[in-house]
Order: sequence, then C-alpha cells, then structure tokens
Amino acid sequence: QLPFVESGGGLVQPGRSLRLSCAASGFISNYYGIGWFRQAPGKEHEGVSCISISDGSAVYADSVKGRFTILRDNAKNTVYLQMNSLKGDDTGVYYCAAVSPVAFVQGACVAYYADTDYWGKGTLVTVSS
Repeated sequence: QLPFVESGGGLVQPGRSLRLSCAASGFISNYYGIGWFRQAPGKEHEGVSCISISDGSAVYADSVKGRFTILRDNAKNTVYLQMNSLKGDDTGVYYCAAVSPVAFVQGACVAYYADTDYWGKGTLVTVSS
C-alpha cells in the first residue's frame, strides 16, 4: 500500500493555477511533517514546500514563495499544494513524502526517507502554452 497518493496534475498554461492533493493511507497526524517534492526532466528532486502537521508552519523553496501555498486537512488526511502563477520551470513530476523535523529548523524541505519507495508515485504537472 502506497503511503501517499498524489492527484491534481495536468497540462496548464503559464500564469494559470492548479491544486495538487496528497492523500495519506493513514493519519497524517502520525507524521511530523509532509512535503511536496518535484523532479523536472533531467534534474534531481527538489523540495518545493512542506508543512508541520502539528502547527501548520510551512517552508517554501525560494522559487515558489508567494505563488504556492501548502495546506493540510487533518480530518481528510490530505495535504494540498495550491499553485498559482505557474511558470514553465514548474514543470515536473510532483511527489508527496514524509518530511524530517530538520526541515523546519533549516528552512528547507528534507524528506524523512531518501528512498522514494516510501514516497507517492507522483503526479505530472506540465506548464506550457
């Protein structure tokens, strides 16, 4: 059973919006934090945004600050990523993963498990005119 299932990706024009959903197989309250990571074609995984499940504090990559918002819904065991003013550089596969507490100290999202077998399978976002 996958720990997370992502959805909401698709093809969108630059400047438009998308909302991604990350549904956990269990209670998100079991995690310290959950985050979104993306992988653009030919590039390494990049931490996009992550949220502390207990208090809702969030971390954002500089490249998405002011455009993306991460939210959690404990009742639905789901974490969302609202993406506005999308750019071509936002294209990639977006994954959901548990996040290390270190992320909220360092101000950069760090996956709790580096092994992507513990992540979701991802959802593809393509920003293109």
